[in-house]
Amino acid sequence: MSNIVGRMREAFRGDQRVDPDVLIARLQAVQRFLGAVDGQVPDAQLVAAHTVVERAGDRLALSGRHTVVALAGATGSGKSSLFNALARMDLSPVGVRRPTTGVTHACVWGPLDGAVRLLDWVGVLPRHRFVRESPLDGDDESTLHGLVLLDLPDFDSVQHTHRLEVDRLLGLVDLVVWVVDPQKYADRVIHTSYLREFHRHKDVTVVVLNQADRLPPTELPRVLDDLRRLLDADGLGGVPLLPTVAVDPAGLDGLRGELERTVAERQAALRRLSGDVDAVVADLEPLVGPEPPATRPGDASAQELTRALAGAAGVATVAHAVEGAYRHRAVASTGWPLVRGWRKLRPDPLRRLHLPGRDPDAPAESLVAATSVPDPTAAQRSALNLAIRAVADRSSAELPAPWPTAVTSAARSRLGELPGALDHAVAATDLGMDRRPSWWRVVGGLQWLVTLAALGGLVWLVLGYALRLLGLPPLEHPKLGEVPWPTVLLLGGLLAGLLVAVLTRPVVGWAARRARRRAEQRLLTSVGSVGEKYVLDPVWAVLARYGTARDAVRDAGRR
Repeated sequence: MSNIVGRMREAFRGDQRVDPDVLIARLQAVQRFLGAVDGQVPDAQLVAAHTVVERAGDRLALSGRHTVVALAGATGSGKSSLFNALARMDLSPVGVRRPTTGVTHACVWGPLDGAVRLLDWVGVLPRHRFVRESPLDGDDESTLHGLVLLDLPDFDSVQHTHRLEVDRLLGLVDLVVWVVDPQKYADRVIHTSYLREFHRHKDVTVVVLNQADRLPPTELPRVLDDLRRLLDADGLGGVPLLPTVAVDPAGLDGLRGELERTVAERQAALRRLSGDVDAVVADLEPLVGPEPPATRPGDASAQELTRALAGAAGVATVAHAVEGAYRHRAVASTGWPLVRGWRKLRPDPLRRLHLPGRDPDAPAESLVAATSVPDPTAAQRSALNLAIRAVADRSSAELPAPWPTAVTSAARSRLGELPGALDHAVAATDLGMDRRPSWWRVVGGLQWLVTLAALGGLVWLVLGYALRLLGLPPLEHPKLGEVPWPTVLLLGGLLAGLLVAVLTRPVVGWAARRARRRAEQRLLTSVGSVGEKYVLDPVWAVLARYGTARDAVRDAGRR
């Protein structure tokens, strides 16, 4: 039962009308696909799609009132005789044993004016164009007005140029009438090289068994059944199959009726183009598959990439320098004022790397063009390459060829710019070292206070000794218990300064490690932004184009 229903659907498929707006939308979808995959998919895989878009645009811009029908067949099939019989004029030369039709002849029913541009596009020379405009011998041809009938060269001609011409025209015409004869209807060439290739154009395909009068009446049904079996095997189930006799006007009634119906519907061109789009969509569907990721490449890939970029950018070295710089500057700000000058003689770790995060006491400087961070090692470069490859592999894991290659190429497309971008990102990162913490000022002020106290005690004691040496009355030093105040100030200031330095040392270490973690996090954010821009953005752009291409193929497949 299901086979019967399927055959009925195939039989009535040709009655389905093609909406021009829907067809144009499908062609636009194919064009969107071509724009999305430009540079991503090899051109050799897109030739058919480009050809269909170009041909469809040309055909739709030409006359919609005309239907171009081609008679195609092998030598001796009676194709030219059929052409002359339908035109009721001797227009195309007839031969039996050798190919006679070397060029395409055309007969136009109705005024030629509207068909001139169409015939120019098809490529029929003016001297091979004929017009069937007015009734001859009382015959009414108005039912075929708008028909442009072509007699093609024999596709099995010994002249290779004839076959090339046939192949070219078969890609342009609206409907093809395949003419076979009782002797060669099962010829392998016509079935494998032509009919089987037209299985997606069954709506615009007609097959006629010409010279049917050569068969005994009892043999004709058997031959037709056998031919129908072959057509079904070619994927052309349901196409009209008509017996014809070119020498008998009554033997053309079936074919003429089919042509009249086709001309009246004015759907052949649209159906042909729709079939062309179907064929293109079938070729393009393997190029797209599952939906692309809705978000950026996975966190695992991005984190791995950031870690690899951090290694290549020397983030660990810079973070270590931040910790050292913090200790250096903290000690210089909170240590004894009398020895701070010695501390400043030692190089600042950050300034040695030509990095920002300057000493607040130093004059303002602009960022340098390049830092002195050591170049990445071979292991770090290898880790970066592996991380970039991992991003590409995970992003394109489920995509069909050639998209994984395109994604990998995109991920590596800006690899040469990464060193400079990473260096600039490190140089531009705010490491949090431009401001002096308030507790430095408090501790530094305290150190100055105890130092001044010690100096005051020392000056007081020196002054007392000087007066004694000069024989002047000695100073009476006030005492704290048994200890004179100058001695208390001197020793107390020195001991207090030492105690403050000892107490602040662990605080400086803790704050330096905190500054290191903060700087490391900021540097990771900066190099992560570089990875986003130079690796993930190109990958995401390819995935977005893949999504556009996938949607375009889906839209092009909607009839």
